[in-house]
Amino acid sequence: MFVIITYDVGEKRVGKVCKKLRKYLDWTQNSVFEGEISKGKLSECLSELHKIIEEEEDSIYLYQVKNPRNIQKIIYGQEKSPIDLFL
Repeated sequence: MFVIITYDVGEKRVGKVCKKLRKYLDWTQNSVFEGEISKGKLSECLSELHKIIEEEEDSIYLYQVKNPRNIQKIIYGQEKSPIDLFL
């Protein structure tokens, strides 16, 4: 399945959440990850995130796309990608 995950977490936890999500999905923009992932891997990812976040303060939004062919992604301005980090 294709998913988009966005997050808003406390400053102390941002790095940990970002690092964890990089293991499973592609970074597209600050606090936004997306990509194809199996149900099992998604469950594993979310379980690991729940160990990091403070549910009273933080939020994680998960958008599941049943048919990724129905999504049209349009980027205005500069596209951010992991490759840009190494140039």
